[in-house]
Amino acid sequence: MEMFLYIALFSPLVGSLFAALFSMSPKTLWAGVVPSMLLGLSLISSTILLLMVLKTGTTLHVEMMTWMATGDLYIPFGFVVDQVSITMMMVVTLVSTVVHVYAIGYMDHDKGFNRFFAWLSAFVFSMMILVMSDNFAGLFIGWEGVGLCSWGLIGFWYHKESATWAANEAFIMNRIADLGMLIGIFLIYWNTGSLQYDVAFPAFAALDTSTLTWIGIFLFVGAMGKSAQFPLHTWLADAMEGPTPVSALIHAATMVTAGVYLVVRSNELFALIPNVGLFIASLGAFVAIFAATMALVNRDIKRVIAYSTLSQLGYMFAAAGLGAYWVALFHLMAHAFFKALLFLGAGNVMHAMHDELDPFKMGGLGKHMKATMILMTLASVALAGIFPLAGFFSKDLILEVAFVDHHFLIYSVLLLTAGLTAFYSFRIIALIFHGEDRHTALGFHPHEAYKFMLWAVSPLAILAVIAGFTLKGGYFEMVTMLLPSTEYHVHNHTTYWIMTIGTQLFVLIAIFFAYKKYIAKGIKVPDGTSKMENSFGYKLLINQYYIPYFYEEYLVKPYRELSTVLWEKIDMKVVDATVDGIANVFYSTGEATRGMQSGNLSTMLKWMVAGLIGLLSLAVVFGLAARHSDSIVSILSGLGV
Repeated sequence: MEMFLYIALFSPLVGSLFAALFSMSPKTLWAGVVPSMLLGLSLISSTILLLMVLKTGTTLHVEMMTWMATGDLYIPFGFVVDQVSITMMMVVTLVSTVVHVYAIGYMDHDKGFNRFFAWLSAFVFSMMILVMSDNFAGLFIGWEGVGLCSWGLIGFWYHKESATWAANEAFIMNRIADLGMLIGIFLIYWNTGSLQYDVAFPAFAALDTSTLTWIGIFLFVGAMGKSAQFPLHTWLADAMEGPTPVSALIHAATMVTAGVYLVVRSNELFALIPNVGLFIASLGAFVAIFAATMALVNRDIKRVIAYSTLSQLGYMFAAAGLGAYWVALFHLMAHAFFKALLFLGAGNVMHAMHDELDPFKMGGLGKHMKATMILMTLASVALAGIFPLAGFFSKDLILEVAFVDHHFLIYSVLLLTAGLTAFYSFRIIALIFHGEDRHTALGFHPHEAYKFMLWAVSPLAILAVIAGFTLKGGYFEMVTMLLPSTEYHVHNHTTYWIMTIGTQLFVLIAIFFAYKKYIAKGIKVPDGTSKMENSFGYKLLINQYYIPYFYEEYLVKPYRELSTVLWEKIDMKVVDATVDGIANVFYSTGEATRGMQSGNLSTMLKWMVAGLIGLLSLAVVFGLAARHSDSIVSILSGLGV
């Protein structure tokens, strides 16, 4: 089985290196096909490892080689396959394989075709390092690797200023959060003497609550950045500047869920600090409704889906914060399927509409893109949490967790968010595929995506439908063997059915209102003149609660102005002036004394004699001073010196 672990891990790296060989060459189809095939091989190997874990319930632990060994510090290149890591491995390899195949068609006419697959496969390799590592140092290497690759992929179209700006924003904001995570890792080593999971986690029980709290806080700061939790959330929507396959892979199914994985993997730590867990759950609930409200009015279909991802991450953190780690992992897995499907469907729409993203400029696309309409509708039904699709089971469990633990405020917020999710999801579906044709008048002639792209995403559609049935009652019962498990079930059947049916009715009513409002005749492209667009609430939401404005005006600009002052007043007038002054002294001295090197023998002899006399004089002075040092000291003492 060790061989399958290495195949699953290193196949993406081989694919990345292969594509990189052609990165400066014209488009080569093999640069997309070979990495996709290798990702499929990684998926097969991960599936074999999954079957091993399911059959035996054992953990595969491999130490490939020593990485660091100095003093008491020992860090190997070690990897572990258990119920948690294999779940993430399956999500990463399955979605990555689908996205790679889909991207062959999506990036077909892009000049950077070869370079794209080099970056994309490198990202998958970094993600596999992150989830398979058996220690915090290896996890951090993968963590930084996905950050680097996401920077390259978000800014893939580097000729666009908006893309490079978004890439830099994501990179810098994550570096801020990663400093917190790095401090947490240092605290773990300082207090436990190891970064190995199987050594550090058991040692947490012997530490005091204050130390554990600080470790948990700093680790969660890292998770906040990677999973775009408030207030480090603004980069996620801006990251939609990257190609749509990037959004499907990074910003729906893998990298943004790494923060949730970190909390789930560190469950033995967070179980000892329930107050930190409650903060995580409360922040998650806030982010869920916070992001959902912004999605209600946005006019960019990719940004709406990005806000939806941010909202669903809030659900995951709410579950993890309340101690329902396997429930958080369940929603992570189910969400990956239908959200990646939604992003890839949006990619089809963008191609059909020549990269247009405003749904108000579409309408009636269902006539031209029936397959994409069906796929995106299925994904939206799953996202809304409607029975019997996957989102129903995972979301319903999170609501149950909050209710059973008597966190009724968190429960109410998440319930309201479910209704908002249904509304904005079907607002997009209604505006894009139904209602009047608004695109023809604008000069658009939509067409369906390549058939192989539609077939490529079909596994996600199937899993979005059946994953809830197959995972809740089977696979995740096995996961609870590793993660702390509580019976998250409303024992009063009447209460349970009232909750479930009430939630479904609430969601269906939200969908009804979305369709009623957005398939009506006479819908026009908003131009800022309507009464709603001029309302305070609309402006607040469309401007993201003015948080980006606050960051720009009160953080970025003052920092830039301070940097300018320090550069002009300190760097230029003090540091540079000092260095230049010293250089000028030496230069002037050299200019003044260069006459000594005239090449005239008589002049040179004179300088030699003068130098010799000077050296002899110094020798005499120092000799006399050494001989009469005691006398000199007494004389100075007498003078009071």
